[in-house]
Amino acid sequence: VPVPTTLPALGLCRGTNSESPQVPCVLTGRWINDLGSIMTIGVVNGEGGFTGTYRTAVSATPNKILPSPLQGSQHHPNQKNNPTFGFTVNWSFSDSVTVFTGQCFVDKAGEEVLKTMWLLRSRVDDAKDDWKATMVGTNVFTRLQPQE
Repeated sequence: VPVPTTLPALGLCRGTNSESPQVPCVLTGRWINDLGSIMTIGVVNGEGGFTGTYRTAVSATPNKILPSPLQGSQHHPNQKNNPTFGFTVNWSFSDSVTVFTGQCFVDKAGEEVLKTMWLLRSRVDDAKDDWKATMVGTNVFTRLQPQE
């Protein structure tokens, strides 16, 4: 039976086969999604709260894209191996906010993945334009490994 490997920088243990015990998925760290956006999540506190930054790779605004703050929470980190979570990004470069909800999983290869759904709310000038102010979508995030 192969011995699990340890990632020293993150203090995470990864199983190497299906016989290994399920390893908890950890939100803390740097993530990249399927569109190339990069998110950094800080340490999850004892109540499940966390903060971080999000740098989107896509935007409909002509403004310069800046890193934006995020704030969120997950189920208590010691309760489940695949925690559910949610966070809000308050975009620094536009009058919009995005909320994400999702779950953290560890795949058969021991790699972590965040499956998310989001709602983006943009400001509109009048209530009659409310119909076009919210977009919905999904993103998949994988852990961004440190450069060696």
